Amino acid sequence: MARRRRHGAEAEVDPFYDMLFNMLIAFVFCFIVALLAMNPKALKAGDIPAKAEYIVTLSWPDNNPDDIDAWGQDPGGNLVWFRAREAGLMHLDRDDRGLANDTLVVNGKAIVNPLNQEVITLRGMATGEYTFNAHYYESKDGQPVEVTVSVVKVNPRAEVVYYGSATLARKGDEATLVRFSLLPDGSVTDITTLPRPLVQRM
Repeated sequence: MARRRRHGAEAEVDPFYDMLFNMLIAFVFCFIVALLAMNPKALKAGDIPAKAEYIVTLSWPDNNPDDIDAWGQDPGGNLVWFRAREAGLMHLDRDDRGLANDTLVVNGKAIVNPLNQEVITLRGMATGEYTFNAHYYESKDGQPVEVTVSVVKVNPRAEVVYYGSATLARKGDEATLVRFSLLPDGSVTDITTLPRPLVQRM
């Protein structure tokens, strides 16, 4: 009889453990769902921004204090610059003012970012001619500044379409760094540096 009771007790315990295990699974599932739904705004803030088709990067020497501005014009005549950071499918993703906005405070310590770059992205492909210029906006040392430009096609893989440079002799100077046309298939043609002023239009 003792054996039968023990066997019966074990038989009664098994469904109890099954019920506990199922409750645990349900609790874990509800916890995961709650985590995912808890703060949708925070999840959206971490979303990857709209993809770029082309990235145009204007650079000048590290630690140079002068402010060089990137200007871009699309086939529709839209202009992107530091006071119009979005125009058509073009976006000015970074406006660099030399050393003016390159200091960060981390753990109470000032850290200087030496890189000088302005970045314009094309987040779509409109056919026609694009122009990208550099403008010597502000000078701290009165010296000429050598500016380089790179045009990189991002999709379906990174490919450097153009790399070149120009020298801006003094404050107020403007140089056309590159002009090119986009074809309907997204390829680049008619690359040139023939001057086309953009700054004087404003």
